[in-house]
Amino acid sequence: MKKFFALLEIYLKNTCIPQKAIDKIFQPFFTTKPTGQGTGLGLSLSYNIIKAHGGEIRVETKEGDGAEIIIQLPNMVLQ
Repeated sequence: MKKFFALLEIYLKNTCIPQKAIDKIFQPFFTTKPTGQGTGLGLSLSYNIIKAHGGEIRVETKEGDGAEIIIQLPNMVLQ
């Protein structure tokens, strides 16, 4: 049985996510924005939707360069 996945890679140039925040970014209500400028639910909701569909989401960041969000979703199974 072969599994195929849809892969989406989003590169955020000049948008660095601090390494210390990486472990928290998928937690509900976590935000780096000032009070009143964000709920911190976007990545948490995305994480839950992607996981519910059997997928994976991860973030890789390089200080001073940018960040990459990688989403992998199951596409189909062939036998």
